[in-house]
Parts: sequence; structure tokens; C-alpha cells
Amino acid sequence: MDDSSSYTPPKIWAPNKESGGRFANINRPTAGPTHDKELPVGRHPLQLYSLGTPNGVKVTIMLEELLAAGHSGAEYDAWLIKINDGEQFGSGFVEINPNSKIPALQDRSGPTPVRVFESGAILVYLAEKFAAFLPEEGARRAECLSWLFWQMGAAPFLGGGFGHFYAYAPTKIEYAIDRYAMEAKRQMDVLDRRLAASLYVAGEEYSIADMAIWPWYGLLAEGKLYEAGEFLQVQNYTHLQRWTKLIAERPAVMRGRMVNRTMGDPSSQLHERHDAGDFDSKTQDKLAPPL
Repeated sequence: MDDSSSYTPPKIWAPNKESGGRFANINRPTAGPTHDKELPVGRHPLQLYSLGTPNGVKVTIMLEELLAAGHSGAEYDAWLIKINDGEQFGSGFVEINPNSKIPALQDRSGPTPVRVFESGAILVYLAEKFAAFLPEEGARRAECLSWLFWQMGAAPFLGGGFGHFYAYAPTKIEYAIDRYAMEAKRQMDVLDRRLAASLYVAGEEYSIADMAIWPWYGLLAEGKLYEAGEFLQVQNYTHLQRWTKLIAERPAVMRGRMVNRTMGDPSSQLHERHDAGDFDSKTQDKLAPPL
């Protein structure tokens, strides 16, 4: 790889197979399936195909919150999609999400299955389907949706920008890290100032805006995202810290962050969720073979 200080872009770009990086084996400049593979279908109306990344956790939190609020129609099967193995490029998954990104949802409660992709779209779809966690009144609804779309627009700078160059890029580039660290801190300041004035992000009521923002910025505030807590001095954002703790203590959030999780303590990993009882019987510590 050329040193960044001497690199000159070619007249016509072509992928560099030697670029390296943690996700080099699944990055490609084309869309569409790479292999035929049907997706499994469980017995519940909602079928989720995902992984316990921040974007995936948004949806499992929402589903667990709906169930906790008494919406029995929100029962779901959560199937694990191993993105490092390229499972998001299987033909069945691409039929549900042509963008080949997790999470993807299929609602089979009606006569014709409905596909929903992009995490923000899934949150809005579920909120409208169950009339929950999204205000119906104009100004309050607009505030909630504004913060939801703030997250959808901001997080790529945190993940694909700061996270990539700070944690995953094969070469540490000072300019890139400085540029995206500045933006990550600016985003935390946006949230900190907002949360100084309201209990939750969109106001005094818990909403899909909190569910969308917490898996990214809550984990960042906890120092668990890219192990960058000290680097970004996350403890200085006191209102963000208060909100982070408030959301983390919700039982549905605790459950939601376990679903499709494949890292960390085995007791926190529920690779697939098909029934509420799975949290008590099918976490990785309980499924591990005896020594």
C-alpha cells in the first residue's frame, strides 16, 4: 500500500485487493447476491435477519420494548446473519434487502409478506404498526423523526469514519483520525446539549429516537465502542452519560442487546431468539458443551 502522503488518485479507480483492513474480505464495488441461499422462516409474524451490531441492536431493542409494553403481535424470530462470512450476500437475504446490510425484517402477519430494510425504516414501520414509541401529534412527531434521521445521517461518520480509521484501518492516518475524532466529539456535544434540556432525546417521552441513538452513542459514552472512551474523553459529556445509564437500565434494552450478539461474555450472547424463554435457556454459556 502506498504511503498516504505520496498517494495520487489514478485517473480511473479500481479496487485494490491488497488494501487490507478488517472487512476487506467482504467489501466489493458491486451489489447483488454472490450465492444461492434461502432464509429460514420461524413461526412468528416478524422474521428478523440480523447481527448484534449497533444497527441490529436498534431493532431488537424495539421488538423487546414492544413485547414489554404488551404488544403480543411483536413476537419475532431473530436469525443470525454472519456478515464476516458474507451471509448478507445470499440470494434470500438480498431479496429482502438489496443493499445487503443488516438488519432486514420480513412481516408475514398479512396475506403477502412485507419486506423492510434499513434500521431507521424498520423502527418507523414497527412504531406505526403498533402505534407505539412514535408520537402521533405533529410537533412531537416531527421532533422524534428529526432525531431519528439525525442518527441515520450522523452514525456513518462515527462508524465508517472515526471507527474505521481509528480501530480498523491497516494504516493509521493522522489526518483521517483527527478529522473524524473532531466530528465524533461534535456529535456527542450535540446530544449532550440536547439532553441538558430534556429527559430523552426527543423530549420527555422514550421513543424510537432513543432506541436508534443509544446503540451507537450510548456504547460510545460507556467506552465500549472502538475502545475510544479515553481518547475521546467521553466522561466529559455529563448529560449524555446520564441518559446512557437511564437507557441501559431498561430491561427490554438489556434483552435487546443480547439478541444476535456474537461477542463478549457468553452469558450475554443469544445468537438466535425464537421465544422469550430463550434468554433463560439458550445463551452461549448454557449451550456450551461441558468441559
